[in-house]
Amino acid sequence: MIGYLRGTVRAVLASTAVLLDVRGVGYEVHVATSEVVSVDHELELFIHTAVRADAIVLYGFATLEEREVFELLLATPGVGPSTALGALRTLSLARLVAAIEAQDVKTIATIPGVGQKTASRIVLELQGRLVLVEQSSSSSFEVNTIIEDALRALGYTATEVRDALRDTTLSSDESIALREALGLLRRA
Repeated sequence: MIGYLRGTVRAVLASTAVLLDVRGVGYEVHVATSEVVSVDHELELFIHTAVRADAIVLYGFATLEEREVFELLLATPGVGPSTALGALRTLSLARLVAAIEAQDVKTIATIPGVGQKTASRIVLELQGRLVLVEQSSSSSFEVNTIIEDALRALGYTATEVRDALRDTTLSSDESIALREALGLLRRA
């Protein structure tokens, strides 16, 4: 099984797929990122390998947490790879986890291909199973969301914001955490 790939994007094959060149071998990877991936861009992805009767399909994620949530979504009856990938493209990981934990069926139903019934099933199946370190308290989740929104409003990409937030110590004071994230982005 392929678990991780790092390489250069040679082509964007569709809105959700890229051709990733890893030392001369091209891998077609369906990506969860909602960011526009450009040709000749260096990309690191954690991979979920799906083996079907007619194909081997690779799905790529920026973090291990995203891959784990994708795999949990796949285990939910009625949720296939396209829907699970769409969930991570539509909602940030933090917002998806928060919606599931808060039993917010309405937010989950905004995912393409997910109606009220499937959204309810996702909540039923996954509530309590998505305990992530970054959402350990509601205040740190709120700070994370505030900073994410502020950095996006300043023009930073979702990938840049995600990387900065990963390395930022989230305190209860948004301004301190925002300053730290901005400092990390300026150095990058």
